[in-house]
Amino acid sequence: GADDARRAVAAGVEGAGLLRTELCFVDRVAAPTVDEQAELYRRVLAELDGRTAVVRVLDAGADKPLAFADPGPQENPALGVRGYRLVRASEHLLRTQLAAIARAAELTGTAPWVMAPMVATAEEAAAFAALARECGIRTVGVMVEVPSAALRAADVLAEVDFVSIGTNDLAQYTMATDRLLGDLADLLDPWQPAVLDLVAATAEAAAAAGKPAGVCGESASDPLMALVLSGLGVTSLSMSPAAVPGVRFALARHTLARCREMAAAARRARTAADARAACLALADAEVRDVLALA
Repeated sequence: GADDARRAVAAGVEGAGLLRTELCFVDRVAAPTVDEQAELYRRVLAELDGRTAVVRVLDAGADKPLAFADPGPQENPALGVRGYRLVRASEHLLRTQLAAIARAAELTGTAPWVMAPMVATAEEAAAFAALARECGIRTVGVMVEVPSAALRAADVLAEVDFVSIGTNDLAQYTMATDRLLGDLADLLDPWQPAVLDLVAATAEAAAAAGKPAGVCGESASDPLMALVLSGLGVTSLSMSPAAVPGVRFALARHTLARCREMAAAARRARTAADARAACLALADAEVRDVLALA
């Protein structure tokens, strides 16, 4: 919302790396109109005052059901109709939202980046990009949350202008672990080397294509992990405003070469704990002290 954007700007951020649009849709019995959505997006974009805004289109389904877009009972909702997959039965929702974003952009004289969640194939990326551009969106991307998208990132990036890695869901689907089960939290650790390998594969494909690859998962708010992500080739980090100072401090204390050394050490590790320990050993002493106090 606009208030969140105002607080983020006050924290000195460079933009909004993940503008969630669910605010328009939750707790409603009918879908919001173009006018309703456009006004909300306009207010947020105005508060960002020309800063980069990465807008994620509706990410619903699974643990975020909508009364007006209910796919019915699903045996495994996290693996079912959610995110971009809603377009299979409710394309009008996406068309309406894209039209509203384009109108808000025109009203504010801005050019937000727009991305789709839960994209698994290059074909889905191409279909979303075509629809978004048809609706007037200039910079189109997708989220990499599914291992297939990371493994075939080069094909996905051939269809879009950027990717944003959602490390929370990427860990969930890589480790076959429900994010809502606290007993399995260790498997969802973002330091899992398998997850880091997929982040690296995505970042490498983006670098080869000359396109941005950001991270908009909780891992980006960890100052130590932020160093590793930078070393893996990630080009932007999205986090809550409260996490910005710590991440900035850590980045300022390390060279890119050291970040790459840390990333390599993390990927060589056998376990999540070993990966974090290896990177902590390579970190600047002041950063280690700050992390010890956190």
